[in-house]
Amino acid sequence: MILAGNHISHFDPLILSGIVRRKIDWMAMAEFFPIPVVGQWLNAVDAFPADRDRANRATVRTAVNRLKSGRAVGIFPEGGIRDGKRSILEGAPIRSGIATLADMARVPVVPCVILGSDRLYNKKRWLPLRRTSIWIGFGEPIFREPNLEKAAARERIEQQFASALQTLLAELRGTFSLADADLPRSPQQRMRE
Repeated sequence: MILAGNHISHFDPLILSGIVRRKIDWMAMAEFFPIPVVGQWLNAVDAFPADRDRANRATVRTAVNRLKSGRAVGIFPEGGIRDGKRSILEGAPIRSGIATLADMARVPVVPCVILGSDRLYNKKRWLPLRRTSIWIGFGEPIFREPNLEKAAARERIEQQFASALQTLLAELRGTFSLADADLPRSPQQRMRE
């Protein structure tokens, strides 16, 4: 399966990996891998590098091979940490990688929305007896429709994924009575908390 969702903090992969019962091989920014300790740690947890600016055959091949071997791959289709109008939760464009990988590997996409992890950038949130609320919602798996041509099937996956994210966001807002202040904020807003 592909686990795909919004990305609001560097803590997202750690948090999601901690609650999902399967091991997730995360697609991570290639810029992190040359950094000595960070790169070693990413390799140790089976993350693999992805170039955010262009499609890379080696990255696609790695992801497809891992998916075909039954592993779960985690992807943030925003191409980096995004908030506000730049977020897929606010209607920003979704990169086509998840639909392409799902189609090539014949695996489902599991949509995910995470809220609140951006608050962990504020060091006050790490003080004893200070709890930081984080909300996570998972949608139903999205499967490729076999009777559609490749381009139409991929477009359908992207549409269903975008719709699932909006549904999950609405469910999280309704279930937990979330206000706009609970939604992802810019780094400047986070630092003022």
